[in-house]
Amino acid sequence: MGAAIDVSFDCVGFNKTMSTALNATRAGGKVCLVGMGHNEMTVPLTPAAAREVDVIGVFRYKNTWPLCLEFLRSGKIDVKPLITHRFGFSQKEVEEAFETSARGGNAIKVMFNL
Repeated sequence: MGAAIDVSFDCVGFNKTMSTALNATRAGGKVCLVGMGHNEMTVPLTPAAAREVDVIGVFRYKNTWPLCLEFLRSGKIDVKPLITHRFGFSQKEVEEAFETSARGGNAIKVMFNL
């Protein structure tokens, strides 16, 4: 990606996305795993441990789904304006999405259309 990544967040919880975060993070960096997709996962911890990458788990959204879904259903919150950019899933589009997100600016939420 052209630069060392100090901190990565995996918010998907799949083997592939966790592996990408672990492999992309620089030696001595941090990876935050937000939630888990399954009870047991297969991820490359040994190479990450050898590079002294810290892995932090966050699982604080327990029991928040009903309230969030009610807010969405009732129209109390509208999340559509938060999705500022949409990209396809080709290599070129994925790179453009990451560059857009890294630049910041008016990018709030960058989404992939699969």
